[in-house]
Amino acid sequence: MSSTELPETRTSDAPTASRARAVRVADGEELRSVALPGLTLTVRARPGNRPGLPPALYVHGLGGSSQNWSDLMPLLADVVDGEAVDLPGFGDSPPPDDGNYSVTGHARAVIRLLDSAGRGPVHLFGNSMGGAVATRVAAVRPDLVRTLTLVSPALPELRAQRTAWPTALLAVPGIASFFAKLTKDWTAEQRVRGVLSLCYGDPGQVTEEGFRHAVEEMERRLELPYFWDAMARSSRGIVDAYTLGGQHGLWRQAERVLAPTLLVYGGRDQLVSYRMARKAAAAFRGSRLLTLPEAGHVAMMEHPETVAQAVRDLIADSGGS
Repeated sequence: MSSTELPETRTSDAPTASRARAVRVADGEELRSVALPGLTLTVRARPGNRPGLPPALYVHGLGGSSQNWSDLMPLLADVVDGEAVDLPGFGDSPPPDDGNYSVTGHARAVIRLLDSAGRGPVHLFGNSMGGAVATRVAAVRPDLVRTLTLVSPALPELRAQRTAWPTALLAVPGIASFFAKLTKDWTAEQRVRGVLSLCYGDPGQVTEEGFRHAVEEMERRLELPYFWDAMARSSRGIVDAYTLGGQHGLWRQAERVLAPTLLVYGGRDQLVSYRMARKAAAAFRGSRLLTLPEAGHVAMMEHPETVAQAVRDLIADSGGS
């Protein structure tokens, strides 16, 4: 979901998509733009503390960006060489030329990024929609994934929580433009407070400075002409992925994942039900489960130290590379 920006950040001079405002980059991070046929991706790098560390790739959720991982990445910089991608149409990445915002389309973007850089296999991370994307990548390209860490992955639920219905409604044609008109007078502050109340188990833990940065990022995104289109089409992509059956179904693909997997679920998650944790643990073979009763939808932002330790254990038990 939408990210909260971090304190003590600076503006990057890296080439990025056309925009009125620049994105923020935390100290120690670097931005670069990767041009692929029909696709341009912005990548946020947190280089490892020493040469030779295994690579990692972080994939954000619906409405989020690579900034969602800026709390977690420095905590793992001594065990991985980290990069976080802005999916097409999100963060600082422009829309894809083909307009494909499906889960499969996002997964192909991740695969193409990894193939172009020759960084695979990576320690792959995904949150929410990014969890569905990462699951699909791990299932169809096991050669690209060393370990898999999923934070509140958006996997199909038969009965979604009522608090998740508004997000699903964005998938209905015309709803996104209607909502944009309906909320045109909402301030960025009001929008950010709504996002925080939906995504955080305790929105009060966001600092005043962090809140201000989140408002600045919201203002930047609302100026992008494709903001609502990317949200609507990606929401539709999630709903479509939920309805797929057979070998292309996300739960069937979860069963095909070979990489050692860590699942992280929050007890106060209003978007991905906490009750799905047990089903996910059964689907991903030999997986380990971290449940955080006080966390919401973005545990890597709310409890980064706890998540980082669980990832460290996963990597160490998987051979450390």
